[in-house]
Amino acid sequence: RKIAIDASMSIYQFLIAVRQDGNVLQNEDGETTSHLMGMFYRTIRMMENGIKPVYVFDGKPPTLKSGELSKRSERRAEAEKQLAEAQETGDAENIERFNKRLVKVTKQHNDECKRLLQLMGVPYIEAPCEAEASCAALVKAGKVYAAATEDMDALTFGTSVLLRHMTASEAKKIPIQEFHLNKVLQESGLTHEQ
Repeated sequence: RKIAIDASMSIYQFLIAVRQDGNVLQNEDGETTSHLMGMFYRTIRMMENGIKPVYVFDGKPPTLKSGELSKRSERRAEAEKQLAEAQETGDAENIERFNKRLVKVTKQHNDECKRLLQLMGVPYIEAPCEAEASCAALVKAGKVYAAATEDMDALTFGTSVLLRHMTASEAKKIPIQEFHLNKVLQESGLTHEQ
């Protein structure tokens, strides 16, 4: 089955989780490679299990999201301050925690992952706006079976099937959750417009 996958969320997860001795993986030039290792092995695992991934990369954030992006910047600044304090006291646990809060997916990370997917022969698209909206559009058009993301917005955008934890680490043993929009609406007593 073909599944549309929120690429940016996956890359973010890889940058946080794919580490060695608490540090991101790097090549000999000191460039981060955690996102590439994660994308490569996760994609291979999905394909071995009969899943045909279609990665969807975020486009320009909507203007409605500007308030949320501003809050994220404030939280990043606070995390930077707390990281500096943890480094001064040598608090290894908090150093690790605040380092993870400062992880940000860059254009370079996205471009490198797109190149990797191209070399692997795995399709990807660039969404005009949010990836969840384009994932939902692919589902509604019958191009893919489901949208795989941790963001429940995909249901709001009208995907008929949402898969959560699809990109969770195999080591975490988290079961994949499947949500069907018609059942969610029926059980909540809401219409899609509501």
